[in-house]
Amino acid sequence: MYRYDEIDTTLVAERVAQFRDQTRRFLEGKLSEDEFRPLRLRNGLYIQRHAPMLRIAVPYGLLATRQLRMLAHIARKYDRGYGHFTTRQNMQFNWPELKNVPDILADLASVEMHAIQTSGNCIRNTTTDHFAGISRDEIEDPRPYCEIIRQWSTLHPEFSYLPRKFKIAVTGAPVDRAASEVHDIGLHLKRGEDGGIGFEVLVGGGLGRMPMIGKLIRDYIPRAQLLNYLSAILRVYNQEGRRDNIHRARIKILVKAKGVEAFRAEVEAEYERIRAENPPLEDAEFQRMQAFFLPPPYETLSDIDVCAGQGADFHAWYRYNTRPHKQPGYRAVIVSLKAHGEAPGDITADQMDAVADLADRISSGQVRSTHDQNLVLGEVRQQDLIETWQALKALNLATPNIGTLTDMICCPGGDFCALANAGSIGVAKQIQEHFNDFDYLYDLGHVEIKMSGCMNACGHHHVGNIGILGVDKHGQEWYQITLGGSAGGASRLGDVIGPSVAKEEVAQVIARILDVYVEQREEGEEFLQTYLRIGIDPFKARVYATAH
Repeated sequence: MYRYDEIDTTLVAERVAQFRDQTRRFLEGKLSEDEFRPLRLRNGLYIQRHAPMLRIAVPYGLLATRQLRMLAHIARKYDRGYGHFTTRQNMQFNWPELKNVPDILADLASVEMHAIQTSGNCIRNTTTDHFAGISRDEIEDPRPYCEIIRQWSTLHPEFSYLPRKFKIAVTGAPVDRAASEVHDIGLHLKRGEDGGIGFEVLVGGGLGRMPMIGKLIRDYIPRAQLLNYLSAILRVYNQEGRRDNIHRARIKILVKAKGVEAFRAEVEAEYERIRAENPPLEDAEFQRMQAFFLPPPYETLSDIDVCAGQGADFHAWYRYNTRPHKQPGYRAVIVSLKAHGEAPGDITADQMDAVADLADRISSGQVRSTHDQNLVLGEVRQQDLIETWQALKALNLATPNIGTLTDMICCPGGDFCALANAGSIGVAKQIQEHFNDFDYLYDLGHVEIKMSGCMNACGHHHVGNIGILGVDKHGQEWYQITLGGSAGGASRLGDVIGPSVAKEEVAQVIARILDVYVEQREEGEEFLQTYLRIGIDPFKARVYATAH
């Protein structure tokens, strides 16, 4: 993984010192709330329903174990003993005291972490595939490119005050495990006709109040011109994006208003100007960055049948919570942060410490956070899988539900967020309690539930196979259901099934939806395939005929 150099260390330390002084002046009444707001936002600090919320950057989801232990320390010392992993692979703490935030940032800096640009109208954390570097299907490891983008975008003087927040995702495999099509920019690694590495570029994806799927604006940009092309996109957006209406300020609105052809033409013209003035990235710089992401010294091993002689519990965990590895004799292990009865994405300080110890022992000292709010141990020898399962099971981190209905994405919702219209965590627990028969979950197959507490869509409800959106009706919590969304390639926005349902009915409504699926599915069909084949009407009829 990338290691800070002297410039990085100095920059982050200076930023901590600046924010310490800014916080002191605010607490002494020398800065108003309006003056302090942009300063705290640039350091990842929000004011939520109950307390400040601090969002910490986890670049492309990669954590050294010393960094995970520091997050555990912060959870224990400054928060309430736990943290929350988000869909942008970051960590959030929901209970820090404002006066302590500079100390938290100083502690983070000691392990090469920060909260810079995790909020505000700037380029946010660049995300990628949580199996980057180990998946069999990738063209090339996308993480070096993510780090190049991170360094280019951090405190970029031209793009520090954009019309609105800006998110970039990079994927190196045909299967999109980074939800890149619903980002402001989605970059797909591909080989050009000459065999060289470059990127397919999508622009204008995003969820929220006006959800849109990204549009292809360039089939191929050589990697040497990546930053010049990104600069062209950002410059057009920065100059022409709306600043008069926060709800219409994202780049997706600009792309829609202009039309993709006109937007592409402006970007291409700007790109030609930038390319004439700025040199391409040299191969030496790519090679330097790739050197930070070399694979660990793998042992020469053969694949083994690790399930032989093991019971049904281990078989289920192996099937659902591990994935193939490009190196023979190894597996990737998904650490489930979706134990039934727990808030999805939450992890305690003790669990963080224990996972760090486990990663040091069996997985090259690194842990990955995922787009769907789990963790991954990427380098586990197959011969160590039973020990890994036993250790995770003792930590309540081995729930064998990855890819099933209860492996849901869920934002903190009204339990914490001041923007939310309704709670999410309570509904997640209601669903977990209703669907607690693993044989039934396994029979259903791959079903994605994604839930948000408001239209900002932090839980990506628009692209859930089953999406759940919390809405406020006269001070009461209701939930709108969508069906047929997807974000794994050929992304699709879900269709609203009908009127919202009461909080206490959500799990029952999902059960009716699933009954239709089970009755109507053909051999081998997943939920999304059945929905696309038969349409919304059978689901709508069942839900509302039963409800009324």
